[in-house]
Order: sequence, then structure tokens, then C-alpha cells
Amino acid sequence: MTAPGTRAGASAEYSDDLDVEEALALVREAKDDHGSQGQVPAPPPDAHGERHRATPWPQAREIAARAARARVRPAPVTVPLADALGLALAAPLNALTDLPSFDTSAMDGWAVAGPGPWDVRDEGVLAGHAQPVPLTDGDAVRIATGARIPADTTAVLRSEHGRIDAQGRLHATREMAHGQDIRPRAQECRSGDQLLPLGTVVTPAVLGLAAAAGYDTVTAVPRPRAEVLVLGDELLTEGLPHDGLIRDALGPMLPPWLRALGAEVVAVRRLGDDAEALHRAVTGSDADLIVTTGGTAGGPVDHVHPILERIGAELLVDGVKVRPGHPMLLARTRDNQHLVGLPGNPLAAVSGLLTLAEPLLRTLAAHPAPEPYTLPLREAVQGHPYDTRLIPVVLRGDLAVPLHYNGPAMLRGIAAADALAVVTPGGARQGEEAELIDLPWAAAGIGVCFT
Repeated sequence: MTAPGTRAGASAEYSDDLDVEEALALVREAKDDHGSQGQVPAPPPDAHGERHRATPWPQAREIAARAARARVRPAPVTVPLADALGLALAAPLNALTDLPSFDTSAMDGWAVAGPGPWDVRDEGVLAGHAQPVPLTDGDAVRIATGARIPADTTAVLRSEHGRIDAQGRLHATREMAHGQDIRPRAQECRSGDQLLPLGTVVTPAVLGLAAAAGYDTVTAVPRPRAEVLVLGDELLTEGLPHDGLIRDALGPMLPPWLRALGAEVVAVRRLGDDAEALHRAVTGSDADLIVTTGGTAGGPVDHVHPILERIGAELLVDGVKVRPGHPMLLARTRDNQHLVGLPGNPLAAVSGLLTLAEPLLRTLAAHPAPEPYTLPLREAVQGHPYDTRLIPVVLRGDLAVPLHYNGPAMLRGIAAADALAVVTPGGARQGEEAELIDLPWAAAGIGVCFT
């Protein structure tokens, strides 16, 4: 097994001139990151011990995306439109018909022929009906939006721009141009035109366009399949915490978050601190991505590293220079399978999810990387001496407002957040621009993301 960095148990980076108080503060923060949702963490390294060689945060994200690109692409799938939301097109979307496929009325009103005033026919023309009787000069007929235009129609006169006199004749109340309010056949596209290229992510608007163009199904890249393994004997699934037991926050949170990132969650398993159960679950999984919670440090019941070594997995990322979430990891367990090991503390797990799982899943699903953007911070943010910090923020106008309750075990801040601010080592001044990572529901809405 190759290991580009040290074990995730190596918690902090220390320089020769680091004073004892600062070293102890870093050790305390590292202990917060390493703990499971309630597990006693492993003893920290000595303040003057081995320098931490974890992967820098930007590089860790690149490694995760590159790992997904290296795997064999799954075969495209044909899916009904109702199941295609969020998938990437595996073939161009070409028009199967002219749009519109016949001349149609763009407005409710009258189809008229020649100059007015016009004699109005008794019958009207409605959408969905067969080709109406042609008009002759001086004739008009009531017409609905979307209805077929009678042959020899000059224009459509909108309902609000016409009046009927006492003799029942139609008059225009304003100037009217030839062809006005008629949508001619193939105005939008001709049959065979490319409407959208390969790789387009299917949005609600894409579904509408595909349906209008005659599609019942589309060819798409399948959703990557993810399995969640929740570790820890101390976790409760219901009721109040008691007797040293705490509620499992990650079991309810991770599956919908993974779905928001484009995955199909095939299973959620609670394994406790059982090494053999973890071994069976990892070796028996056929998911594209296995996500574990906790157990990534070096404590007596931290089984993730030993299991990965036992099965001969390739460790691609072993610890990341980020707070919270330092002891995260990424491993290739098989040619077409990866494992992301998340820290057990909830906000640290969110950090791992967005650092390693998001770029991996996005690349597997053939989604484009989001365009990076920055906003100035409304307040100064204290930095870590060596590591990137991810801070929950809300967006207020053109400013990012840092939120409190951003410790590794806290979810109160992220639950109210719109994004995470990326604070580089050393911190950020008030008004300084910070890169932002949008949270999926803040960017697109829960109804769109969680499909």
C-alpha cells in the first residue's frame, strides 16, 4: 500500500520556534478533529515530534478529482425524463422535430387575413386541433395561444388590440405588422439541430426542452453509487444522549448530502467499533464510493487504516492540512472503487465531505467543476498557522459573514450557512476576499438537489 503522507494520527505541524503554549493549542484542536462523534481521541504527538506531512487542502481536492478521472468510465444509461434530473448527458441532445413543428399563434386574439376591418367567423381555433380552414382576405377567426395558424393568415391581432363594432366587424386599435404574433415553424430549431452538447447537466429547463423536442428518454452518465458506513459504539439512533452515549448526527446527514452531490446512496450501515464488520462491509461493497465516519485516527478502536492496509488499498490522501477535518483520508480500494474516510466529529466530517467526496463524485458524474468565486469577509477570521480553515458563512449582499459555532463537533453554524469560506493559513483581515464553496441547497434549492 502506498502512503504519500503520514498516518492521520500525526495531528499537527510544528516548527522549531513554536512556543509551548501554541503547540498545546494546536494539539487541543487536533484532538477535536480526530475524535469520533463521542469517541475518546488517541493521545496527541509530542509538541516537538515528527513534522506533519498531510496533503495541502487544494492539492487534496485535485487528487480526489484525478482519482475519479483515472477509473474506467461506466457505460451510459438510458433513463426516462422523470429520472434524469441532475445527470450529465452522455450524448448530444439533437432536435427530433422542428420547433415549433407548425406555425402557431403566440397570443390569444384573432387570426386575420388582409387589411381590416374583418368579418369574424363563428367558429374559433383552439390549441391541439387539426389544421383549420384557410382564411380569405377580410376574414378573421378567434384563435388561442398555441393553436395552428390557418393558411393565408396575415397576422394575429391580440385580444387587447381589437374591438368589435355594432355590425360585428373587427377593428385594430393600433398598428399591426405582417406576421405579428405568429411563431413560424422551426423558429427555435430544425429537426437534427444540436440543442445541447454532451456533458450538459440535466436541469428542469433541460427536461422541458427535451420533452418539447420529442424525447421520452435521454442517454446519460449514471449516478455514482455510494455506501455509508457509520462507525462508533457510542452512537444512538433515537432519544436523548445519556450515560456517555450521544446521538448519531452523521447517519441522518450524510445520505441526503451525498444525494445532493449527485450520488445514489445504496446503503447506510451502522457497524459500531467492530473491525471484522468493517472489513466485511468494505470488501463486500460494490459501490463506487464507500464513505466511513470516524475511526481515521490512531486510537485503539480506529480501524479504518488497519483495514485499508489489510486489503491492500492504495492510500491517496492521508490527512489534509485543513481545519476542521484534518484526519480525513482517500483510498483506492479497487480499480473502480474508492473510500473516503471522514472524521467522526460532525463539522469535521462536512469538511471531509466537501474536500474529498465532492470532487470525486462530481468527476464520476461528469459534472463540470463550479467556477470559483470570492467575496470580502465582513469580519476578520483568525487563521491556523499552517492549515486552511473552512468557516461557515452567510451571504449578505456583497459580503460573507462568518458564523460562530464553527468548532469540529458543532453543526449549529453550518446549519444556518449559505457557504463555507476558505481561509488560507495565517487568517484573513476584515474586507479581505475569500474563496467560497456553495452548499448545494443554498445554490439550487432543496427540491432540485435532493433527487
